[in-house]
Amino acid sequence: MSGPKDLYWIASAYKDLLAFPDEVKDVMGFALHRAQIGEKHDKAKVLKGFGGAGVLEVVEDGLGETYRGVYTVKFSDAVYVLHCFKKKSKSGIATPKADIDLITLRLKAAEADYKQRNPK
Repeated sequence: MSGPKDLYWIASAYKDLLAFPDEVKDVMGFALHRAQIGEKHDKAKVLKGFGGAGVLEVVEDGLGETYRGVYTVKFSDAVYVLHCFKKKSKSGIATPKADIDLITLRLKAAEADYKQRNPK
């Protein structure tokens, strides 16, 4: 690879990340940078239910809240940020179904965008 992968944001992911506390934004930004250079941040974990290691989630606490950033590295030369959100549920660690559904839709949008940018 000659340089970092391009970084793309789906829907409101960028705006949502900007609303996070600064220390959380720093962790998320560094995790995305690591993904762009083909590495994995220590706090990045595979998000289950997406068929392999192509969709990752970073979980970080800040100001007494838990924040999550979800991105995909399934493309050879691009990283797509799919969803950034504050976890609302105080019970359990599972990602809420509504967020999984949104991530699924945004992953499809990322796939369509990637195909449009890279026609065969």
